[in-house]
This record gives sequence, C-alpha cells and structure tokens, in this order.
Amino acid sequence: MKIIQQIDAGCCPSFVVAPLAQGEAERLAAALRVIAEPARLRLVSLIAARPDAEACVCELTVPLGLSQPTVSHHLKVLHEAGILDRSKRGRWVYYRLNTAPLEALRGALSSRDPARGAAV
Repeated sequence: MKIIQQIDAGCCPSFVVAPLAQGEAERLAAALRVIAEPARLRLVSLIAARPDAEACVCELTVPLGLSQPTVSHHLKVLHEAGILDRSKRGRWVYYRLNTAPLEALRGALSSRDPARGAAV
C-alpha cells in the first residue's frame, strides 16, 4: 500500500536557502506530488473559495466533472497528507482546508531564510 507523504514543516525544508540532502529531497518531492495533480489543486481551490470554506464530496463532483469515487480518492489523498481536515455529520463527510501544510510547501519554495528573516 502506498503511504501518502504527510506534509508538515519537517518534510519541506527550503531548497533555495541551503542544499538539500538526498532524504530531504525525496520527502519534499513526495510532498509536492500530493498537490501537483490538477484535480487536487482544483479541489483545494474549490473548498477554500466556498463561503464556509468546507464542502462534502457531493458538492464537488459537478464542478470538477469527475465521478464521486474519483473525487473521494483525491480528497482522501489530500486528507492523508494533512491538507484537508474532515468531519463526519450524519452520513456526510465535510472537508475543510488546513493551511499549515500549504504554508510548509510555500516555505520550501521561498527564498527567505526564516532564521534571518530576509531574502537570500
């Protein structure tokens, strides 16, 4: 079974501030693969843009033009990576954006050195 990369600060050191070790590069690449899929990017965008910033799969199939099982699969990947939180309400599961993993990815792509607070 494929393990989804959990996205957090530990997975995503900035690669423009200092050279990455092999293991760091592998973890960062795995984290980027989670989000580097058009349907997943759209899901994150659709959920974030909703007035209450949450949605269930039934509200996402039509805008994506994908089947319910496919949307559920992508939501599961995003949830396992930590990008989405979920809560069950009756028979429905609602997904909400967790911005911390996205900030970790943003930090990995930033040319700012967090220790110095300046661009390098």
